[in-house]
Amino acid sequence: MLAAKFASRSLARKNWTRLMSTSASPSSYKLVVIGGGAAGLAVSSTLSEKLGKNEVAVIEPSPVHYQQPLFTFVGGGLKDFKDTFRPTTDVVSPNAQLIPQAAAEIDPESNTVTLADGSKVSYEYLVVAAGIELNFGGIKGLADAIGKNGVASNYSPKYVQNTYEFLQNVSSGNALFTMPATPIKCAGAPQKIAYLADELFREKGIRDKVNVNYYTGLGKIFAVDKYANAMYEVAKSRNINVNLLHDLVEVDGAAKKATFKIMGEGPQAGESVTVPYEFLHVTPPMKPFDFIKNSKIANAAGYVDVNQATLQHNKFSNIYALGDCSSLPTSKTAAAAAAQSKVLKQNLLSQIQGGNSPSVEYNGYTSCPLVTGKHKLVLAEFSGYTGTPLETFFFNQAKEHAFSYWLTADVLPEIYWNSMLKGTWNGPSSIRKLTNPTSIN
Repeated sequence: MLAAKFASRSLARKNWTRLMSTSASPSSYKLVVIGGGAAGLAVSSTLSEKLGKNEVAVIEPSPVHYQQPLFTFVGGGLKDFKDTFRPTTDVVSPNAQLIPQAAAEIDPESNTVTLADGSKVSYEYLVVAAGIELNFGGIKGLADAIGKNGVASNYSPKYVQNTYEFLQNVSSGNALFTMPATPIKCAGAPQKIAYLADELFREKGIRDKVNVNYYTGLGKIFAVDKYANAMYEVAKSRNINVNLLHDLVEVDGAAKKATFKIMGEGPQAGESVTVPYEFLHVTPPMKPFDFIKNSKIANAAGYVDVNQATLQHNKFSNIYALGDCSSLPTSKTAAAAAAQSKVLKQNLLSQIQGGNSPSVEYNGYTSCPLVTGKHKLVLAEFSGYTGTPLETFFFNQAKEHAFSYWLTADVLPEIYWNSMLKGTWNGPSSIRKLTNPTSIN
């Protein structure tokens, strides 16, 4: 907690020192990118180099950039929190102009973005990569309970360090892990921490005294059958109770009780079940940011309404979107954003340079590395559009493997900082013909 707070303050001071010298930044750009997360930087780094210095602006209010895929490892006690963040000024391309504010409104008809301070930024082209909003207030009592009372979440830098702290305090009782019914980013993370907690309890010799329970508001443990079957087997072998169609609706922190609503159409649908806990890991419901949801670029669900193949907006041809804020019907992961960025950059640059219609298509590729323990991991890779596995390696990636763990824990973080954020990593499609030439899996 303190590490996160002090890191944010010191990085904020560093960012503002740099930004004060560029406060007279222009208000009109060839390209504006909303969002300085993985998706936004993968796009802005490449296109700011292609279009020239200060032709691209990045709107991002946070002084700190977090490598969120590492949060599971921090929560499981396998990585240090300090390894997950860097100053935003260090990861935004020097060719791009960083605007350290939040977007408040998008007007696609006047080609402007209104910032939090009321000022406007105009654009010729717009890429929306704003991410998705954590909604801790969407569960009754959670906002008051989180960060204490044994309640933690790996989804927030504010609470991720509480996870390992609170897990170490468990000696008996129920350890609960939840997954909401709403769309979320990194949909595998809610169950990953359950496997790491199970391992921790076994190492402490208390596993027989702790009930590990996974509750999901969905009807399957994982969307793709191949990996769902694998995860059911992992859970069964660890004696982890999987409760489908149970959506967390209330947390009573003082009494240490969690209430779930039974979903679906079964005989108990609509009923509530209250469970006492010693530890509770919550994946909060998530939602589109209001400035997108309330704009003309959103679909009925509040996400940026783009063509699922080209990533171009379905109505406004000079607008594109990728990542968690987009309407793309695939799992919201950094791996998906990397693959999407390649398609978006090629299509947008072609349009800027020659006015050509988008021709490169995204196939829904995404990946979810499912950590199941120290040095064990199921590496799910698939198309979110078809549910078809798209595995990079020649072995069956639905099996727990030490290589998959090493790749995820040690190699991919380096690729993230040194390649993806610089726009040079577009996912594994270019190497798949070498590493899995026959596509046997």
